[in-house]
Amino acid sequence: MKEINYEKIKELIAKLKKSNQTIAIMESCTGGGLANSITDIPGASEVFEFGAVTYSNKTKIALGGEKMNSAINTYSVYSKEVAEIMASEIAKFANATYGVGVTGQLGVVDLSNITGESEINKIYFSIYDSTKEVHLTVCMSLKKLERYENKSIIINEIIERLMD
Repeated sequence: MKEINYEKIKELIAKLKKSNQTIAIMESCTGGGLANSITDIPGASEVFEFGAVTYSNKTKIALGGEKMNSAINTYSVYSKEVAEIMASEIAKFANATYGVGVTGQLGVVDLSNITGESEINKIYFSIYDSTKEVHLTVCMSLKKLERYENKSIIINEIIERLMD
């Protein structure tokens, strides 16, 4: 069983506090797990600005506007382009230093967003640095583990990348 690395999350929160930086998250396939993991740590409220679980296209579009609608229609909701828009738009919405966007298809074919078999267990996340206006975007292909294990793997990878 894969566990969330709470020691790394504590380190991340301390690092963000020390540099007076903040974070906001828009997540889909992780279902709020990243935001929950961060807010499990006492003192996270000093760095955590906002978390949104945008499980539906409708909610992603509500927060990402026409840019999001166009990206979903052009690239699919499961794409690096959508993850990048999620990250930058949530950072802007919350006036945060960093925005994180997570999208992907974990284990089940999504009939409302039909993609190929190769897209199952493929996720995209993007970390947006609002001070430099740059994205770090990652595509992960996961093994067919239990859904909660895949979520933990994703969350740990995002935390690792945020630490860099």
